[in-house]
Amino acid sequence: MPLFPRAASAAKHIAEAPTSGASRPGSKVLSPRIRTRKAGAVAAAVAAVMALSACGGGAAPQNADGTVELRFSWWGGDKRAQLTQEAIKQFEAENPKIKIKPEFGDWSGYWDKLATQVAANDAPDIIQMDEKYITEYSSRGALLDLSKYDVDTSKLDEAALNAGKGEKGLTGIAAGINAATILANPAVFQAAGVPLPDDTKWTWEDFGRIAAEITAKSPKGTYGAAAYGTDEASLGVWLRQNGKSLYTSDGKLGFEPGDIAEWWAFLKKLSKDKAVPSASEVVEAEAAPLDQSGLATGKNGMAFWWSNQAPALEKASGGDLKILRFPTKTGSAADTELWYKASQFWSASSRTKHPQETAKFINFLTNNVKAGEALLADRGVYPNSEVRAAIQPKLTPADVKVVNFIDQIKDELGEAPAPPPKGAGAIQEIIKRYTSEVLFERLSPEDAGKKATDEMKSAISN
Repeated sequence: MPLFPRAASAAKHIAEAPTSGASRPGSKVLSPRIRTRKAGAVAAAVAAVMALSACGGGAAPQNADGTVELRFSWWGGDKRAQLTQEAIKQFEAENPKIKIKPEFGDWSGYWDKLATQVAANDAPDIIQMDEKYITEYSSRGALLDLSKYDVDTSKLDEAALNAGKGEKGLTGIAAGINAATILANPAVFQAAGVPLPDDTKWTWEDFGRIAAEITAKSPKGTYGAAAYGTDEASLGVWLRQNGKSLYTSDGKLGFEPGDIAEWWAFLKKLSKDKAVPSASEVVEAEAAPLDQSGLATGKNGMAFWWSNQAPALEKASGGDLKILRFPTKTGSAADTELWYKASQFWSASSRTKHPQETAKFINFLTNNVKAGEALLADRGVYPNSEVRAAIQPKLTPADVKVVNFIDQIKDELGEAPAPPPKGAGAIQEIIKRYTSEVLFERLSPEDAGKKATDEMKSAISN
């Protein structure tokens, strides 16, 4: 049945509008902290697929010899492509009648391309999905409910598993798990003569004091910490420690303007105390690739990153990095309120012509030790506990460090946060933009809080 060309063309026009963005963990092209996204384009393009729902499934024909070809799409750099294609090779060796066709690129173009494909009813069979967009795609009926197929989830962390569940069922299986962290460069601490903190006991006041001391005792241009405010992780931890949350279970904001105003007020104090770089330096740092970030180049003593980014940063820095818990209000690690985040998901198109084979491949990626030996920790700590234990001897020392940290905080985790609602892809850009307004003193934290929350509410209500 032919497509509705007008709907597909409109979605394509929206999806291909100029955009900026950056690669997620695993890519080495642009900084993972630059995540400007066009959530409206994604929403509009995914919505267009509903107009095409009367048409047939995706393009995955069965060949005359009974061989099935499945398309598999992911984002990431060259290393991820190499590791993922090794996993594909192992799967095809065990399943010679199923061929996997890889489709991959960097983060910046991935979502525009996927939105266009979905709108044109030409989505890949297997899709690497992100937390920001899984609700968007799932709620529109674009993703397959994997709970109806043979995918074993018994060895997965419960919180990571629940992150892939929604109104439309289990539409994503965690490809890896990570946690929000502060990474510290011990060489910067040592050069300044400042001891590393005890992250089981430190408070936010300790963080500010230590960062300011490093700046004062370091050469000009070196700061105790990078500024937060360019992503949602640090805000999420701050809110949780204050009894709030980014989102509620019914898809609304879980905080008030005053809550985010306090977060910005503390950042403004850090800036005033020179604990973090100046506003112009913060903006400049946002455009830097990961290997040129302040932490990697020895210009920051501490910085806010996800745990699975630690190995790449450690390699770039040329030295040892230490993974720290976030500070707390109380000085107790039990109140850190961290959580296990699904770094990415394995999802499937609801219009695949071969759902059984697609689920079989996702089950392989999730539960097979050969897949684990190929992928290792590229997408985060392996969520299957048995595979994680089996592959640990093959991991690099930096990856082992991350695994140990994930295991170390297991008994300190807070409740799993509510998944991002539809439209949440716009939230990070709003946070980043108003952080800049506060740092440049164009808006007070209070005014920024009111304006930002109004925009956020509008984004997730549309």
